[in-house]
Amino acid sequence: MKIISLICAALLLIAVVNLPIVYYTILRYIITVGALAAVFLKAKKTINFWDITFIIIALIFNPMIPIYINSKSSWIIIDLLVAALFLIFAFREEKIV
Repeated sequence: MKIISLICAALLLIAVVNLPIVYYTILRYIITVGALAAVFLKAKKTINFWDITFIIIALIFNPMIPIYINSKSSWIIIDLLVAALFLIFAFREEKIV
């Protein structure tokens, strides 16, 4: 999961630059899959902060019913915030229960 989180974070940081719309369309798919993988690959019985966070991320980046924000500056803030969340998730310390 660490590799997936790092790839998602890197792609989101690249998205800050002005790129063709195709990049952002593909990015929606990758981030949605990465967020859902973060939720479902852990196979836990309880829902925690990270599960809720990544479900919200999957909804925001969902390519099937996209959320359109016409302001590039708003998307830059969202991309940076979500990239930070993926990085924190990748490097967090797991509690062993």
